[in-house]
Amino acid sequence: MAMTTATRTKNSTAVTRVDTEWLGRYLLGTWADVRLKARDLAALPELQRVEGQSVAEHRATVFGQLKILVEHRGVLRAFPKSLGGDDDHGGNIAGFEELVTADPSLQIKSGVQWGLFGAAVLHLGTERHHETLLPDIMSLAVPGAFAMTETGHGSDVASIGTTATYDEETAEFVIDTPFRGAWKDYLGNGAQHGTAAVLFAQLITRGTNHGVHAFYVPLRDESGTFLPGVGGDDDGLKGGLNGIDNGRLHFTAVRIPRTNLLNRYGDVAPDGGYTSSIASPGRRFFTMLGTLVQGRVSLDGASVAAAKIALAIAVRYGNERRQFNAASDIDEEVLLDYRLHQHRLMPLLATTYAASFAHEQLLTKFDGVFSGAHDTDADRQDLETLAAALKPLSTWHALDTLQEAREACGGAGFLAENRLTGLRADLDVYATFEGDNHVLLQLVAKRLLTDYARRFKAADVGSLARYAVGQAAGMTVNGTGLRSLAQNVSDLGSTARQVGHLRDEATQRELLAGRVEAMVADVAGRLRPAAKAAKAEGARLFNENQVAVIEAARAHAELLQWEAFTEALTGIADDDTRKVLTWLRDLFGLGLIHKHLAWYLINGRLSPKRASSVEPYIDRLVARLRSHAQDLVDSFGYRPEHIRAAIATGAEAARQSEARDYYAAQAASGTAPAAEKSPPRA
Repeated sequence: MAMTTATRTKNSTAVTRVDTEWLGRYLLGTWADVRLKARDLAALPELQRVEGQSVAEHRATVFGQLKILVEHRGVLRAFPKSLGGDDDHGGNIAGFEELVTADPSLQIKSGVQWGLFGAAVLHLGTERHHETLLPDIMSLAVPGAFAMTETGHGSDVASIGTTATYDEETAEFVIDTPFRGAWKDYLGNGAQHGTAAVLFAQLITRGTNHGVHAFYVPLRDESGTFLPGVGGDDDGLKGGLNGIDNGRLHFTAVRIPRTNLLNRYGDVAPDGGYTSSIASPGRRFFTMLGTLVQGRVSLDGASVAAAKIALAIAVRYGNERRQFNAASDIDEEVLLDYRLHQHRLMPLLATTYAASFAHEQLLTKFDGVFSGAHDTDADRQDLETLAAALKPLSTWHALDTLQEAREACGGAGFLAENRLTGLRADLDVYATFEGDNHVLLQLVAKRLLTDYARRFKAADVGSLARYAVGQAAGMTVNGTGLRSLAQNVSDLGSTARQVGHLRDEATQRELLAGRVEAMVADVAGRLRPAAKAAKAEGARLFNENQVAVIEAARAHAELLQWEAFTEALTGIADDDTRKVLTWLRDLFGLGLIHKHLAWYLINGRLSPKRASSVEPYIDRLVARLRSHAQDLVDSFGYRPEHIRAAIATGAEAARQSEARDYYAAQAASGTAPAAEKSPPRA
């Protein structure tokens, strides 16, 4: 087995080693073989980003790469076996996420074609749509757009302005964007390549608006010319992802057949009568949108992958790059030996592991729902809540990690050849893809508050104060994840005993879960008057507490990541590997506690003396993990053809060796020039 860097324990010759081979396989998760196959695909030079291309060249390259993906069947796993797919929903997402290592533009453009456009037909359409539309979508014979977002409405899909009005005389829907804000915007495949779209519009029939539904709408003819009534613009140069032809579309009296309504959840008869298997308009709307949750799931995983690439680059460079003389006249200090450099990278590494393990749970939950194995209303709600909780944290974390890695690599990190700036630019929009991160956290908070209200409807103040949800560890993906832990952590006296208590798994859970519980209870108490208030007053009250609502949801998401990491530790049999990963989990957990230390002090959850021991112990953990940093990033399993950064190839180590040999030779030969203030030579 591959066992490399090590740490000697104090007063002992024993050495702690990470089994990188085993850990690498463990990190691949349930769909390990699919991920490995996808990585082999992403390693093909013809699928990788070509730096320095113009926007037009980059777009053409990426569109050509989509055809290669079809040839390798790398993007068809989620489609029905009857049409040539694999009916493998979890594996489809696992493989799709790995494309970010080739080029984020390729990943997102393929996601538009098969994960949004094709998936909408699959999940919102019925058998006739599957048979007539999906084959050409799967083969790329019909490149398509996912026309949901409008210039005036992004996250608030329910309020979009595009209309689809049914004409009983011709049995057609008439599509209109009645004002500029209703134009469909930021659409991948919208500016150039898309010949059709799944378009979301307000369905109007017999004078009644039945809310947002999805329609299959042709856009262009074979020559690429817009069809009558369809128009649009190119969104132009963007901050990243310029291999995707984002554009905006508008529609004026565009007619489509009645059967182009994707009618799984709502249908219109030839005479204009509307029927739906879901009576509640609100529930129908959220059910339709819930079928498209895979976008958030895949962005979560792709963001984790990008963070792994960034750390693989920065840690390798930090282990080779030397700067400033300290204890030697010949050797300068390795960057990663500086404690500040360790503090810059080690906590990010801990968070990346936490996010990786949390994503595996999210992906497992997703597969359970979409395979039908666990597909109750409760399962779908839990999936939507979990995706809305984790996607914001992982996308923000990827951006933070890419930026810190860039800075940690100095000027070299700013060179395009080392990928960090390009990845940072491309992943910027992930924070607003598939729902703005803050809006998603607000959805999570509403779920937590709804659960709170349901459990304590008409409860008195005393009952609310005793609010507790005593779930066992490992229930991350089933329910809200709150804990019954509203207790003060008392001062145990000595610093050593304080540290011992804080590194205890149960104590970390108490502190993290207790914070979530208290924050939700506090917000629920503040919002309670809104239940009996007028609509305007209720909206005002919610707006006043919106920041607290978001913070509660974010605390909940952090708890989910910590619990996923903790559960993952139970699957590690090798003692040394589990020990190192436990240190890493502790660094993540105590890092969260340190970040929110003011809250713990203000709310009496930690004594000042106990709080003062958090930072020193984090410092000890960072130092302890330093010698394992390379093993921990090597375990991500990305090969040089995935990383593709010149500073992560060993070139820096060769340069440092050359410099060391040069100065050593000067010293040995006596030819080194004397320092200005050194004593004269004899």
